[in-house]
This record gives sequence, structure tokens and C-alpha cells, in this order.
Amino acid sequence: MQSRPASRGKRSNLLVYFILICSSAFALIPILWAVSTSLKTEATIVQYPPQWIPWEITFDNYANVLFHSNFPQYFGNSILVAAISIAASLFISAHAAYAASRFQFRGKKLILFLILMTSMIPGIAILIPLYLTSVKVGLYDTFAGMILIYTAWRTPMLIWVLKGFFDSVPKEIEEAAKVDGCSPLRTFYQLILPVSQPGLAAGALLSAIYVWNDFLVAFSFTTRDELRLLSVGLYNYITQYGINWGQLMAAVVISVVPVVVLFISLQSKFVDGLSAGAVKG
Repeated sequence: MQSRPASRGKRSNLLVYFILICSSAFALIPILWAVSTSLKTEATIVQYPPQWIPWEITFDNYANVLFHSNFPQYFGNSILVAAISIAASLFISAHAAYAASRFQFRGKKLILFLILMTSMIPGIAILIPLYLTSVKVGLYDTFAGMILIYTAWRTPMLIWVLKGFFDSVPKEIEEAAKVDGCSPLRTFYQLILPVSQPGLAAGALLSAIYVWNDFLVAFSFTTRDELRLLSVGLYNYITQYGINWGQLMAAVVISVVPVVVLFISLQSKFVDGLSAGAVKG
């Protein structure tokens, strides 16, 4: 006969699973509806009552998006800007986080607090100063301007994420390297960074999602169509004559694929990096 604590534990587990299933379904329904809409003809899209599974499946929307629009260019622009921004922010934040984790200097806590405070400033609050500055220095309407802004905005958060991870790395590794004659810089590149891959993966994924989904900077700092990012390019399917739902949903589905693939490939390292970074603060 089962004891009461065991039965209560099973009931609580069932409740947790039920909540997780409901939450997952709530999150997946919009994505499934987007996929369904992207495979419908224009007549089927406006049909009432709507069909979850269309009787007539067509890939014309995907063909129009991929071969008869500027979507591939927007897609490539987003990949370029995101990749450079992630690499730059990781390079800067990794060195800063390692210094904050291992070195002791005057005003360390104050500096870290100020870095954290900068990440709490809403982007819209500094949009006008950034706009004026980019125009004066000649970075407006360029990839370089957007990359610098994204790098500056993501670096403070990444410093704190990576600092927590570096705090969890045993100092004995560096002490052993020092005995073998390794310099601090060589120790950092050859020993600390390789074992810090989960933390770097977590930071890269968080930054990738932010840059990929951002609309404010991508819209405010570009005017030329050839420089548009994907988040802005999607609005081309919303015109004064109506919304092309089929092509818009096809573009949305394609734009989601890189983020999903990146998350699946880095899932284990992402979880390890966040959990390790939460050990110490």
C-alpha cells in the first residue's frame, strides 16, 4: 500500500506536467497556425470557418517569398549583423567578465553595479541621442552603426552572465597553469575559454535572439532597402491595400527556423551555462 506522501508526490508531478503541457500548447498554437496559413491559398485563408489543416496545400507563398521578393537579402543582412554583433559582444564581455571574476581592484563592485544599471535603461530612452551621434559620425544608415549599437547593448548583460560562469570555474586550473609557466593571457585563451563553452553558448544564444528579433534599431537606423534587416522587411507584406497573410506567414516561419536550429544545437550548453552562471553572482 502506498504511503500518503508518495501519492501526494505523484499528484503534484501530474499537476506540474499538466501545467507544462498547457503552457507548451499555448506557446505552440500561434506557430502552428502560422505554418497552416503559409500553406493555404488566398481563398482558403479568408474562408470561414477557418481550417487548421488545409485541404489544398500550396507552396506558392514560400516560392514567392524566397524567389520573388527581397526576403533573402533581408535574411542575409540579419545573419551578418547578428553574427558580427555576437562575436564582438562576446569578445569584449569575456575579457571584462574574467577580469571582474579573478582580479581585485578599487571600485570593482561599483563598476559592476554601473554596468548592470546600463542594461536597465530602455532603448527608446536613448534612441534620439544615438540617432544624432550616428548621423554626426557618419554611421547612420550603415551596418557598422547597427553592429556597434547591438554590441554596446548586449555587452553589459553578457558580462554578468559570463562573470557568474567564470566564478564557478576552479581557480586550481589557473594555479596549475601558472606553475607550468603559462602567462595569464595564455591561460585565459587556452584553458579558461575552452572549459567556458557552455557560458559562451548561453551568452551567444541570448544575444542572437535579441538581435534577430529587434525592430527598434533596425528600423530607426536604416533608410535604404538593401540594408533592411529581417524584422523590418516583414512589414513589406503589410500594405495600404491589405495584408498578404500567406506570404507574411511563410516569411515568419522561415525567419523562425535559424533561431530554432541554433537553440536545438546549443540546448545542452545553454542550460549548463545558465545554471553554472547562477551558482555565484
